[in-house]
Amino acid sequence: MFSIEMSVRDYELDMQGIVNNGVYFNYLEHARHEFLTANGISFSALAEAGINLVVIRAELDYKASLKSGDRFRVEVALERVGKARFGFRQQVVRLADEKVCVAGLVVGAALNQRGRPYLPPEFDALFSA
Repeated sequence: MFSIEMSVRDYELDMQGIVNNGVYFNYLEHARHEFLTANGISFSALAEAGINLVVIRAELDYKASLKSGDRFRVEVALERVGKARFGFRQQVVRLADEKVCVAGLVVGAALNQRGRPYLPPEFDALFSA
């Protein structure tokens, strides 16, 4: 299980003083990019090679709220969803009490230069690790 720690910034809050629900997508995306980097996969190098990673579905369950200054971690686990699709099971966990604030599944695919589904060998290696 990969994880990264972060802190809530004041500008991420809504009028209720809690993290805006859309901001969690940014947290999750940042953690996925860090996960790929930690596993030797360069998001930008793939794009330069004409391989584009795209999100095709995101399901989030909001369970608790984060507030200004809260420290949290985002956990990432990769799973195969289909022949050319992959899923990132992710959670946002508040560090102070280990409360899961968000749990979700983000399903993605890689598209080659012709826009066709393509699973880069780097990803295939992650599934067998």
